[in-house]
Amino acid sequence: MPSSPTSRRTRRGVGAIGLAITVVALSACSAVGVHTDPKNGYLPEGVTEEAQVVENLWIWAWVAALAVGVLVWGLILWCMAAYRRRKDDDGSLPVQLQYNVPLEILYTVVPMLMVGALFYYTDDAYSQLHDVSQEPDQTINIVGKQWSWDFNYIDEDVHEAGQMAELDGKEGAEEKLPTLYVPKGERVEFVLTSRDVIHSFWVPAFLEKMDVNPGIVNRFQVTPTQTGTFQGKCAELCGAYHSQMLFNVKVVEPAEFDKHMADLKAKGQTGLLDNGLNREKINPRDQHLLGEDDSARTSEEN
Repeated sequence: MPSSPTSRRTRRGVGAIGLAITVVALSACSAVGVHTDPKNGYLPEGVTEEAQVVENLWIWAWVAALAVGVLVWGLILWCMAAYRRRKDDDGSLPVQLQYNVPLEILYTVVPMLMVGALFYYTDDAYSQLHDVSQEPDQTINIVGKQWSWDFNYIDEDVHEAGQMAELDGKEGAEEKLPTLYVPKGERVEFVLTSRDVIHSFWVPAFLEKMDVNPGIVNRFQVTPTQTGTFQGKCAELCGAYHSQMLFNVKVVEPAEFDKHMADLKAKGQTGLLDNGLNREKINPRDQHLLGEDDSARTSEEN
């Protein structure tokens, strides 16, 4: 016996509710192990001064989206209630209008203003996050490679070379990952280079990431505000072992940072790992960002 329209609608409704529950459950699973807070829009807790810029843009974008949603849902419900079919309807259509100038201006101008406002605040946040005009306290060259990271501490003239993570399912694997040391309260500039393919330097706790491109130097600055050890990873599919391109970021007090730099010197890890090992040469205009002297830059240009 064929099912009635009512039963079909009921099944569709139950299916939609089940799908929504599944999506929410999967979203919750993806957040396991990450400290989030409703106050900052369920983003990971930011540990830099610049993270506040991202949080503000994220939260107010959601506020604007919800306001539009409430308006649209309200209009839909109002139309459903005001123009529902009644028992005394004779089946005739209401008066048909070819156009409504005020209404058309409303739904053309208002979306343009909304998109313009979103573009303005996004561009403002982008400009703040990528501002490198200030003189940093520390400059660190982050070198992405298949499938790990090297760290050149340019001001201290020491380096640390990383090896690919070995994920064998045993505890303590994260302790063997390359660890980037960053001093708390100091402005740090990350100078990003790649030895081979496109990578992406991502520390979720910074609420920022940036591509690491062959032959091109990208850079951004952060000022850490909390000590602790945070996870980092490559956020750009870069080959077979992309998932194992992991590292730690340890934000420490300046005294501990200085001690770690001294330890690297004591181990003989002095000097900077040569970016000449890259498959593609660094663009000559960016050579000075890597701590190279003018003579090396001139010879490269020639």
